[in-house]
Amino acid sequence: MNYEKKIAIIGSGNIGTAIYRGLISKKLSPGQFFLTRRQSDLLAKYKAEGAQVGSDNNEAVQKSEIIILSVLPSQLKEILFEIKDSLDDSKILISIVTAYSISEIKTFTESKCPVVLAMPNTALSVGESMTCIAADKSDKAAIDITFDYFELVGKVLKIPENLIGGATILAACGVAFFMRYIRAASQGGIQVGFHAGDAQLIVAQTAKGASKLLLTTGNHPETEIDKVTTPMGCTIAGLNEMEHNGMSSALIKGIVASYNELSKLK
Repeated sequence: MNYEKKIAIIGSGNIGTAIYRGLISKKLSPGQFFLTRRQSDLLAKYKAEGAQVGSDNNEAVQKSEIIILSVLPSQLKEILFEIKDSLDDSKILISIVTAYSISEIKTFTESKCPVVLAMPNTALSVGESMTCIAADKSDKAAIDITFDYFELVGKVLKIPENLIGGATILAACGVAFFMRYIRAASQGGIQVGFHAGDAQLIVAQTAKGASKLLLTTGNHPETEIDKVTTPMGCTIAGLNEMEHNGMSSALIKGIVASYNELSKLK
């Protein structure tokens, strides 16, 4: 795979710059990127690294082969109308904007180029993202290229377009959900005697190890839970107390509540 394509990131905020950080830590160089945002002075450190930066989205698109849209849903239409005359079929448009379909984006751009929907998370910056992608069958080459680039910064899964909303909640919002668990468990660790930094290290590494067990073995979580729950033991006592207080139910309700908010974002 050739990773020499020029990439524009339109809307280089938290996610946009996480994509940049993750990719330059692998096979890409800062000089392959054109980063834009309205307050382009906030991108000075990336310019110092060798990336091109600015606020002119059309210039960024014209100089790039892959265009990543990383703006708020409320800004998407305006951006697409702004750049559509700079698009052509030699470019790939990757949208990580929640709530807009492929057909809507192609309508706004007059179908001038392939469109791929991608939903990564902020772990891009450390090469551990979970990214879900979708595209029309006619855009197979575009989705394959998108897969290869995002695979540099984590795991990638091709999914039907109708599941992109769910992927937004599980992958993108999911980082926040897991962070809240880690924070709560760390607070519990402080209460039983650990200093804050030590508690966070123990909890974060334990979470990493638990995830790697599932990714490596393919086991169901309950299989791994059974290995550490002995009769009348402390693990089952803790799990049962958490369940009595609605742990699983709260997580499921939170995921569904987040999903239900997606339709309100346009």
